[in-house]
Amino acid sequence: MFSFSPLTQKKIQRFKAIKPGYWSFIILSVLLLLALFAEFFINSKALVVRYQGEWFFPVVSDVRPGTDFGLGYPSEANYRELQQRFQAEEDGNFVIMPLIPWNPYEQDFIEGEFPPYPPSIASEHYLGTDVIGRDILARLVYGFRIAMAFALSTMVICYSIGVVIGCAMGFFGGRFDLITQRLIEVWSMVPFLYVIMILVSITKPTFTLFVAINVLFGWMGITWYMRTMTYKESAREYVLAARALGASNTRIVLKHILPNTMVMVITLAPFTIVANITALTALDYLGLGLAPPTPSWGELLQQGKSNLDSPWIVASVVTATVLVLTMVTFIGDAVRAAFDPKKFTRYV
Repeated sequence: MFSFSPLTQKKIQRFKAIKPGYWSFIILSVLLLLALFAEFFINSKALVVRYQGEWFFPVVSDVRPGTDFGLGYPSEANYRELQQRFQAEEDGNFVIMPLIPWNPYEQDFIEGEFPPYPPSIASEHYLGTDVIGRDILARLVYGFRIAMAFALSTMVICYSIGVVIGCAMGFFGGRFDLITQRLIEVWSMVPFLYVIMILVSITKPTFTLFVAINVLFGWMGITWYMRTMTYKESAREYVLAARALGASNTRIVLKHILPNTMVMVITLAPFTIVANITALTALDYLGLGLAPPTPSWGELLQQGKSNLDSPWIVASVVTATVLVLTMVTFIGDAVRAAFDPKKFTRYV
């Protein structure tokens, strides 16, 4: 059975004792879990439909035309209207809708009025709509899922590349280290923003494209950290003892050096997530981000800036952004304090 070492358990207990970081971790984990299953809470598709004794689950099934429920059109059923119709008929049929019965791409228009519409319980737009009638709460939640997926996937790939290259540079040193340093220095001089602008102008911006671009420029930072940490650990007595006992380079790196350098990776990870979320939001705000109509915090921020007479737009996205970044920062501070190598040092 998998179990943590006593040293790791001590670090985890230290992390739990730092309440702002611990509770931020719990809340953010719950938000991430809810965002992963957002379709069950925020969606224009019904969760359950009972019609003439049959049961349907549209949220997890293919598109259901209106004719399947006695409606006079072959396009996808409007489940909000279907719910109202069944409630009026009172013949045993019913529809159960998600808590927020709007999807992030759906437009809502009120006769005689123009969007954006203010928050309203009656229309179930609890945070109002944007300038083309899309529900802000739906776009915030789906945008949060995209932002966190981008931040986490970019971080994992960047750190995987950086750890491998940085450890190799610090451990082997010599000509390999010098050549790799020069290559990194040359590559780091390539302007990131210009590359984004060129690629966005010649191809459709996609999630995968932005992850790839950020990985191309994001792995160098952790590489320098890992090179320095590995170089320092390679000179420790326990590494010299492992060499004297005949341990292979692979065993020395994996079993001895990496466990003592991963503290740096764990400490930097939350702050990297903050940087990635901020980068994607900034690119979307500048119009260089994901292609519309992808839900995006940066795009909502741009709408809020352009429509200050509709304060619910900018207030909602700024509040969401500040809260998420603050929680991640609290987690980072707690991790840094709990895994401080000056307090807990491991020599094997």
